[in-house]
Amino acid sequence: MKKKNIVIIVIVISIAALVLGFILSCRYQPHKGYAGSSQKEIYYCPMHPGYTSDKPGDCTICGMKLVKKEVAQEIEKKAQSPGKILYYRNPMNPEVTSPVPAKDQMGMDYIPVYEEEKETESTGIHISYERQQFIGVKKEAVQKRKLVKEINTVGRIAYDPELYVAQQEYIEALKVQENTKDSNLTLIKEQMKSLAEAAKRKLLLLGMSKAQIEELSPGSKADSSLYLPIEEDIVWVYMTIYEYEVGLVKVGQIIEIDSVAYPGDVFEGEVVSITPVLDPNTRSINVRAKIKNIENKLKPEMFVNAKIKVEMGEKLAVPEEAVMDTGERRIVFIAQPEGHFVSRKVTLGHKAGGYYEVLDGLDEGDLVVTSGNFFIDSESRLKAAISGESHKHGQ
Repeated sequence: MKKKNIVIIVIVISIAALVLGFILSCRYQPHKGYAGSSQKEIYYCPMHPGYTSDKPGDCTICGMKLVKKEVAQEIEKKAQSPGKILYYRNPMNPEVTSPVPAKDQMGMDYIPVYEEEKETESTGIHISYERQQFIGVKKEAVQKRKLVKEINTVGRIAYDPELYVAQQEYIEALKVQENTKDSNLTLIKEQMKSLAEAAKRKLLLLGMSKAQIEELSPGSKADSSLYLPIEEDIVWVYMTIYEYEVGLVKVGQIIEIDSVAYPGDVFEGEVVSITPVLDPNTRSINVRAKIKNIENKLKPEMFVNAKIKVEMGEKLAVPEEAVMDTGERRIVFIAQPEGHFVSRKVTLGHKAGGYYEVLDGLDEGDLVVTSGNFFIDSESRLKAAISGESHKHGQ
């Protein structure tokens, strides 16, 4: 009987203890809504953590957008378990990647790209309208334009006895070939033909075109203006054209020259031949033109400035101010709605009249940044660097 009473007492005490514990826990548990309402929202600058504010805005030190502390903590928490690493990316050039950890030429660690990040990765950046005005952002639409490229180079009035002698040799070879064409001696006929062909090849190597050579006949004379300062209506000009512009120069193009000897005078002519062999030392070729020698002013070996205008036709064009050359690639920033900007790699052709010919990377109507793009690029790189730092914290 006593044992039964003891068991009942123990059960009653246990139940009473549980009830009392439940009541006390409910009584002293902090109210969630009260705790949350007593805390102020804090915003801080990721680049200057010491700068804080109780409302959103921009950092007065660097102008960067302030980040809410709770949001930053969520980012940090996410960074601690970022997921599977897919590859590593160059922090200054996102297109350069590596399957394993690496460093760039400046010693900066490559940024790991995680499985989740690949879906949301973006090179874009947002800049408010007020800030765009502050940094002087200007934009221009990409469109088709009639491009005219101007090649400016130097030249000299020809003094070329070697070419004169080669012309004379070719004319003499033609005369002999003409005189022996009715000969019964086949060997002589073949030798004279071979001699004329050899003289012709020499003229080609010296820069004369096939059309010019065909103008020479047994009854013609070599061009004496190549070596004597006599009164001639036409003189030759030899110009230097560098390799990157060789493809633009054609026979028949109009050229203009001027000389320091005659300020204000402009002499016109046209391209008549292009040397077929590139000079390996200067990476250039000689282009020859015939110029009208007004009043016999131009003298052999006189230096001149030459200008060749090249009609490139209608091409899709982007302003040269919009293009940023990193050394490894060329990029432009495209303006999108609501203050967003994205970088775009482009392939460009020749520059003409303040514009680049667009070969790839842009479409007609794209709005590109022509002023303030260096600031946008700086903020974009800063964003990439901060993103990289958050990944490093999780390593």
